[in-house]
Amino acid sequence: MQDHSHLLAMNARSLAQQAAVRRATFSPQEIKTLRPFSIWEMSQFMFDVPADTIRKKLADDPSLPQGTTFEDAARQRWYSLEEINEIRRRVRFRGKSLLPERPGGRAIRIAISNFKGGVGKTVVAQHFANAAALDGYRVLVVDFDPQATMTHSMGLTEVREENTVWGIMCRDLCREADRIMASYDDPEECPYPSSDELPRDVVAVGAHRVQDFIQPTCWPTIDIIPSCANAAFVEFASAQYRSLHKAWSFFGCVARYLDELPDDQYDMIIFDCPPAIGYQSLNAAFAADILYIPSGPGYWEYDSTTSFLGQLGDAMEDISTGFAQMAEESGLTLPKQFMDVRVLMTRFEPSNDLHVAMLGAFRNVFGADVCAHPIEMTRAVEQSGRFQMSVYEQDYRQMTRETWKRARLSFDQAYSEFRETVLARWREAAPSAATRRAAQ
Repeated sequence: MQDHSHLLAMNARSLAQQAAVRRATFSPQEIKTLRPFSIWEMSQFMFDVPADTIRKKLADDPSLPQGTTFEDAARQRWYSLEEINEIRRRVRFRGKSLLPERPGGRAIRIAISNFKGGVGKTVVAQHFANAAALDGYRVLVVDFDPQATMTHSMGLTEVREENTVWGIMCRDLCREADRIMASYDDPEECPYPSSDELPRDVVAVGAHRVQDFIQPTCWPTIDIIPSCANAAFVEFASAQYRSLHKAWSFFGCVARYLDELPDDQYDMIIFDCPPAIGYQSLNAAFAADILYIPSGPGYWEYDSTTSFLGQLGDAMEDISTGFAQMAEESGLTLPKQFMDVRVLMTRFEPSNDLHVAMLGAFRNVFGADVCAHPIEMTRAVEQSGRFQMSVYEQDYRQMTRETWKRARLSFDQAYSEFRETVLARWREAAPSAATRRAAQ
């Protein structure tokens, strides 16, 4: 018979193994660093400009970043992402800017969600975030999953519970409690508690500033609101807080928090959601503009995705009908509407007849909501989990260029479709130039 001590001992052994993996994968200090990039990569995958043209631009202007050479790299120059972004800002080719399109307004928010485990939610979120950063976008990743796989993949290992989504919810509860109290002419008539009457741990986190939850990563243009294993208790805590303050619109915490961020701080905000429908995943849904639903190519994944759609839809409908007045008073609009919903098949093997058949079934049932480009199962995908590195972080010098190009082709295609979807909806949502001028 084993009790909780056996589970904790297993946890301790696993943590020791994780530390060993990080030492072997990252650096002696267990700090993940981002590799440099070559002019060939800049030419082929970032700027769509001939490599010789890039070299000439750099040679003609010595004030531009000149990269770094390494002894084993045959005098080839390598550039950090910071240097690449400086080149992107300062150089034009044939009068064309290298900066990515940003329609305007606040950052667009994308939730990667499904309550079936193992369908690749974190893999998709990580690769889309990395690809967007290489495109020149500034990205905020929000890790809603207590498993914290995304957080670990970004190189963060020590995270305090108060700096996770749980902390954001605590802060929101305090702010909403005080707002609701202030709405009464006589505070004595308010049937709900003020922030001073909430649990001490909630009040302590309630004093955090909006930027306190955001942590930098090894990617200079990707920040993260991290998660940690101890954040698993957020579901229980949130239920307790709801019972303490029944007027708290618990599903709108993250949306209100993100609305506090400056519009121009980020371009994209990507949510990595937990494999469950609960307080955290509902917050992700109500904060998101676009919902991406990854699903594996098997029947059970299809069955689970169907259940996810039904249960999320039911939950959102119940909230829309039962909390409409409460949401309006707290600045939220119900019913919640997504600008787009996309189903993305993952772990797809084009040579597998069953996978091809399942992709056809998905398209037959969900129609245009299914992404045209599934993400294929390759050795590089498997290694991305094993070494906590995305395909974009893997160095092509560790393999042949063609092998590396094939490895990222599937992700490139999926990301290109993702980017076009995001930009199309972003353009629709962004205020027109005339509206922006009038507002100024």
